[in-house]
Amino acid sequence: MSTSLMILIAAITSGTPLLLAALGELVSEKSGVINLGLEGLMLVGALAGFATSHYTGNPVLGMLAAGLAGALLSSVHAMLVITLGCNQIVSGLSLAILGSGLSSFFGQKMIGQTAAGFGHILMDLDIIVFIAIALTIILRVYLRYTRWGLNLASVGHNPVVSDASGLNVIRIRYTASIFGGFMAGIGGAYLSLAYTRMWIDNMVAGKGWIAIAIVIFSMWEPIKTLIGAYLFGAVIAITMRIQASGSQVPVYILNMFPYIVTIIALIAITVFENFRRKSGAPESIGVAFTRR
Repeated sequence: MSTSLMILIAAITSGTPLLLAALGELVSEKSGVINLGLEGLMLVGALAGFATSHYTGNPVLGMLAAGLAGALLSSVHAMLVITLGCNQIVSGLSLAILGSGLSSFFGQKMIGQTAAGFGHILMDLDIIVFIAIALTIILRVYLRYTRWGLNLASVGHNPVVSDASGLNVIRIRYTASIFGGFMAGIGGAYLSLAYTRMWIDNMVAGKGWIAIAIVIFSMWEPIKTLIGAYLFGAVIAITMRIQASGSQVPVYILNMFPYIVTIIALIAITVFENFRRKSGAPESIGVAFTRR
C-alpha cells in the first residue's frame, strides 16, 4: 500500500468521529441551539459504547448505547436552554466538564481493557465510515429539499415568525438538540470501538471542539462538513505520522491549530454580525426563544 493511500485511509479514519459529531451539531445549530458540550458528550458516548460492547461482545449494541447516552445528556442541555432559557454557552461548557468527569470516574476500572469492534470491509475502512458518508448525503437532501429541513432552518433563523406561522419551535429545537447528542455519542463510540478498541481516559482529546469548528467553517453545509472533517483528519494523521517517525518538528503547533481555529470561529460567529450573515449562520443561533 502506497504512503499516500495510507495517509488517505488514516485521514478518513481520524476524520470519521469528527464528521459524526459535527453532523449532529450542524442539525442542532440549524435549529438555533449551539452545544459547546460535544467534548463531554463524545466522552460519555465513548464510555457507554465501550462498556456495552465489552460486556456483551456486540459493537452494534455498543453504538446504540453510546447514541442513547449522548442523547440523554444532550436532553439536559436542551431542557436548560430551551425550556428554562439558560445561556447556551454556559450550559454547553458545563456539559463538557460534566461529561469529562463522568467518563473519568466510571471508566477508571476499564482503562487498558479491550472491546469488540468493527471489522474492515474495504481498504482498512469499517462500515461506520460508509454509514457516515451516506448520512452526510441524506442530511444534505433533508435540509435543502424537504419541508422538515426547511422548517428546521426557519426556526433557526427566526423562531418568532416560525411560531406565528404554526411551527412548534420548542419541539423542533428539542428534537434537533437530542439528535445532535445522539450523533456526538456515536462519534465518541467510534473512537473506542473502531479507532482504538481500547479504553483510554480522556480519549476524545479535544475532538469535540474541533467538530464545533468544522460546523462553523463548513457554513452549516453537510458536504463541506464532510470535507472539513477529513481535512482535520488528515492533519491528525500527519501529526501522528511525524510523531511516530521520531522527528524533532514541533508537532504541538499542529495540535494547537484546530483549537485556535475553534476560538476564532466562536468569536466571529458571536461578535461579528457581518460574518454571521455571509456565512449563512442561523440568525437566532444561541438566542433563547420565549413564546409570547
